[in-house]
Amino acid sequence: MVIHPANSLTGGLGRDWPSQQPTHREEMRFMLKIPATTQKLRGGYYTPEPIATFLADWAIQAPDTTILEPSCGDGNILEAALNTLSRKGFLHNKLNEILFGVEIDALEADKTFFRVSKHGLARKNIIVGDFFAYCADCISENRKFNAIIGNPPFIRYQHFQEEQRTIAFEIMRHAGLKPSRLTNAWVPFLVASTLLLSEHGGRIGMVIPAELLQVNYAAELRRFLSNHYSKVTLLTFKKLVFQGIQQEVVLFLGEKSDNNHTGIRVIELDTVEDLIQHQHTDFSLHELRRMDHSKDKWVQYFLNQKEIDLLRTLRTNKQIHVTGDLIDVDVGIVTGLNDFFILSDEQLDQLKITEFTHPIVTRSAHLQGLRFTEEDFTRNRLQQFSCWLLNIPRNTFSKLSETIHSYIAFGESMGYNTGYKCRIREEWYVVPSVWIPDAFMLRQIHQYPKIILNKSGSTSTDTIHRVRMRTQHAPEQLTTAFINSMTFAFTEITGRSYGGGVLELEPNEAEVLPISIQGMQAIDLEKIHQLMLSGKIQDALDYNDKILLSDGLGLSKNEVSSLRTIWLKLCYRRINRKHVKK
Repeated sequence: MVIHPANSLTGGLGRDWPSQQPTHREEMRFMLKIPATTQKLRGGYYTPEPIATFLADWAIQAPDTTILEPSCGDGNILEAALNTLSRKGFLHNKLNEILFGVEIDALEADKTFFRVSKHGLARKNIIVGDFFAYCADCISENRKFNAIIGNPPFIRYQHFQEEQRTIAFEIMRHAGLKPSRLTNAWVPFLVASTLLLSEHGGRIGMVIPAELLQVNYAAELRRFLSNHYSKVTLLTFKKLVFQGIQQEVVLFLGEKSDNNHTGIRVIELDTVEDLIQHQHTDFSLHELRRMDHSKDKWVQYFLNQKEIDLLRTLRTNKQIHVTGDLIDVDVGIVTGLNDFFILSDEQLDQLKITEFTHPIVTRSAHLQGLRFTEEDFTRNRLQQFSCWLLNIPRNTFSKLSETIHSYIAFGESMGYNTGYKCRIREEWYVVPSVWIPDAFMLRQIHQYPKIILNKSGSTSTDTIHRVRMRTQHAPEQLTTAFINSMTFAFTEITGRSYGGGVLELEPNEAEVLPISIQGMQAIDLEKIHQLMLSGKIQDALDYNDKILLSDGLGLSKNEVSSLRTIWLKLCYRRINRKHVKK
């Protein structure tokens, strides 16, 4: 496919792990929709100086290195590039032939020029315009750069200007990728920059959201990058880089070397300040893993090669099922406004609502152990948890009581019927998809995943997945068999984590987790349930691993131990980010 020129386009590991569930605030943190600020719409979070300096020092290797900064912002990285050229003795009278920056915002471009003009960089070298249009022109002219460094904007599809998005997505298609409504602007930025990088020793250094490692919409991108770079180094930080946002980032360092693939490595630092002491030559101290040219998530590269090989071997083990063979996982109920539709006993009494209510679970903290019974539901009621769903049948308005009519009228007076999820319904007050699952599965995981047998007749909100059993196996045995080190380990590399420490599993991800059911009939179900209630997860794993993994699958003691280590390593890495303070 031909890319048209821009002017032709339109726009320590303890034995007892106390039971700790996410707070309501933590559960909801990643579902809140914050109004878009100017900064959010532009996607701009300016690059800390240690990162800018590090990227420039790493990427610029010779006096004749041609350099591009595709999203200048106010010039942090471009100025770092000039400082690197000066420090390495590379500044010369051909500066304006080797260093270029692109910035779509004219005011920001002016700031950049003010900062870099003292080094002799000409105004024409700061291109004011859309990077994707610039990239399309460069592709048409077959123009390449030896070094590309930058911090691409983080702009979601709905805020991505259509004219820019059109060109960006055409570039992605040209590269063999399929953009979608989930594609964030940083993805085509990285793709376009890769296409502009020289095949002969080119280096790219970019600040990229850690979503690169784990989200499904970046799966094609991961394969694209593994095919285009001979060596990839990912630098991650234990402390969050950008103040005020729960966005974990990585430094993506890619090297091209005439298709000579040598591997990928992950280096984890505490803070960005550690970059000052971390020399590029230190990279050689870190093991290069074999690059997997697939869509698999790159979280696996936090592991060593032996651990990665073990997981890949288990993926092909014919004795091992995936959860989707045994269960269907679906989202919970989306009410449109929980405060209106989900009520406590006290609220029902105050409102005098006595009909059309159904038991519901709203928080994972309400699901202790491996089963949820009528007694557990009653306990939640007595604590005045909101645990009743207002479940009005369709086409019954004329038959409803005056009490329900009054409550619906109250909702309309508050404008609740105008919210998106409510207004798209034929009857805004009728909540769809109310059914009772066989079990629940945690959607947002803090410590470990689990399936909870539903013996209460309850349903759940969309903070908790609903599970249907697909096989004739006893449901109690399946929920208990889920507790093992192999399934836990794969959960960490299958889900996606956020800067706040939460691991999230979508239904399609929850259905591809490896699970062993060999010998699960031998498990003492009550023993595991009580261990889970007591927070003794390590003891529960010891017990189940022996039955399911050692005896059931024939795994060696070292293999089982390695699976436990994999889970704990990735889990602790994820959770520790939650406790970081800037």
